[in-house]
Amino acid sequence: MKHDVVAARATEAVTGTVPGLLPRAALAAVPLLSLGMLGAVPSLVLAFRRGTRADWLAAVIFSAVNVAWLFEAMLTPVDTHGLQYAADVLLLFASTLGAALHCLFVRASGGDAR
Repeated sequence: MKHDVVAARATEAVTGTVPGLLPRAALAAVPLLSLGMLGAVPSLVLAFRRGTRADWLAAVIFSAVNVAWLFEAMLTPVDTHGLQYAADVLLLFASTLGAALHCLFVRASGGDAR
């Protein structure tokens, strides 16, 4: 009986809500402080918290960008230049600043798209 009440309150408080500005700012700092290594963390937290298709899609996209950047970083020589260097910088930019900006500017969805 007690377990049911706790579970109902937990899902009631978490489902479909966007965190406040301070928690989102803390989440947005994660990819910035880790230099993109943990770029998917804010999107995953938002996806677990709200559970909409758009949030899960963003989490998948930022996870794929993060994995692509890690492979690019491992395969790129140290003294590279040109197109390979531009791809590395673009993936780093998307993994770091893109994930942080997504977390800061996420909107509360009016209609639930589950």
